[in-house]
Formats: sequence, structure tokens, C-alpha cells
Amino acid sequence: MIHRRTKTPRTRVIPVLTLRRSRRLRLTQTDAERKLWLLLRDRRLGGAKFRRQHPVGKFIVDFCCPDQRLAIELDGGQHAAQTEADERRSRFLRARGYSVLRFWDDEVLRNPEAVLLEILQALTSEKKSPSP
Repeated sequence: MIHRRTKTPRTRVIPVLTLRRSRRLRLTQTDAERKLWLLLRDRRLGGAKFRRQHPVGKFIVDFCCPDQRLAIELDGGQHAAQTEADERRSRFLRARGYSVLRFWDDEVLRNPEAVLLEILQALTSEKKSPSP
């Protein structure tokens, strides 16, 4: 397996195939991902820096705020049939210190203000809690 080091403060190794897949996912966003990205990018929400389609271990998180260790996953209709896989993914992320928020695509499209409020609450509660 080929790996590449990233330019983050903590050096981490990400498989090249995962990097390629994350780049491809950025080009093929869903409508909900596109809408949420427009609201999160450029530190628009609470000054937090978000990344989209960000690799965390063997998974690619839809949106991630690495500084606050917050992962945001958007679930479309296909996720109704894969709840067990989604839960394994969430456990993996939590084991690495991430808080995980999940939203349905429909929720992002119909009520983005409520989604942003929940994300902002997660960001501010993370800032208040002491780091381990």
C-alpha cells in the first residue's frame, strides 16, 4: 500500500487511494453537501475551519473541523439501509477523539439554519470542555 505524508502539524500517513477517493468525492458532491459547504467554508460558522471530504483513518468524513475534533456526516436515503455500518464508522471516529454529528440530506436542504445552530452548539461546547 502506498502512503503519502500530509502537511499537517502532526505528521500523518494517508493511503494514496484514500486521498484520491476524497478528491473525487469533492468533485461529486450531493446538493446537501454543496449547500452545507457554502455555509461552513471560509470560517463562516463561529470562525471554525472546516474541511470537506476529509480522511480520518480509513474513512472519509463529509465535513471535519480537525481543531475541534468535530466530524459531520450527511446521510442520504442509502444510509437507512446501512445503519450498522454508519454506527461502526461513528464508533471509529469517537475512539479517535471526534464528536460526530449526523444529519439527513433533507434536513440540510429544508432547514439549514437548524443544522448550523446544532453545529455551532457542538463547536462552542467543545471549546468550553478541557482537553484530555
